[in-house]
Amino acid sequence: MILFVRDLTVIDFSYLCQKRGMLGESYIVDVELHGGLDQTSMVLDFGKVKKVIKHAIDQLIDHKLAVPELSAAVKLRNAKGLQQLSFESNRGHIQMAAPAEAIVAIKADAINLQTVTEFLQHSIKPLLPANIDKLIFTLRAETVSGFFYHYSHGLKKHDGNCQRIAHGHRSTIQIYADGMLTPRLNKYWCERWQDIYLGSAEDLCNADVLQHLTAGADDYSFCYQAAQGWFELTIPKAHCEIVPCDTTVECLAEYIAAELKQLDNTRQYKVVAYEGVGKGAIAVS
Repeated sequence: MILFVRDLTVIDFSYLCQKRGMLGESYIVDVELHGGLDQTSMVLDFGKVKKVIKHAIDQLIDHKLAVPELSAAVKLRNAKGLQQLSFESNRGHIQMAAPAEAIVAIKADAINLQTVTEFLQHSIKPLLPANIDKLIFTLRAETVSGFFYHYSHGLKKHDGNCQRIAHGHRSTIQIYADGMLTPRLNKYWCERWQDIYLGSAEDLCNADVLQHLTAGADDYSFCYQAAQGWFELTIPKAHCEIVPCDTTVECLAEYIAAELKQLDNTRQYKVVAYEGVGKGAIAVS
């Protein structure tokens, strides 16, 4: 017997890629459970599927930075109570120091759909009842007909896992000018924010303020104290855009709308900005 749940959850996270650097990603999760019926004539109660499997996914990878542990470009060590990470990508050197729960190390030489799927199946299968013989995850990106971009960020004021300095999303955007969807502007913003780290100006710091990392001349340095602990990040300037606000989806929608208005204040703009799949904010200018 096969039990299935479509759209069980969405994983929002960032990962390190040799070619593209740090990428924000959003994967929709479908799950199948293969096995016999239990004493209640079920493979597993749907409520338990959501409680056990979704909770495990959230704890394992959601709102974390996924690191390919077997890549020669990765150096990861625990020092002074923090995980310290160094990664040499084609786009430059990325470093992070953060509490251990902000990072997930996956035993692979690259992070992709296959390696994340295998990691989840291997980690979660032992948590399920004995009548379940096989657990199959299908991860997929949202199918969109318009434009999208990958971005990473951190929200130090958040009281949940969004405070982690390197987590992210794959997000669509829709920009309207005078009530008409404008492909040119959508394309422009998605290209501008392709594979970007969006940093708040408030979190920028001088390199000499960093307690655990050493930044280069071509890097931006970020640090902050949040409820989960102390976070530091250095990342090439070419990999970033600094915004004069927090990087919540509400503030990003307002930022884009204000930038558009500065370019042409004769038109009315509506910005529909997504944070991952199926959620976001609308700003009008």
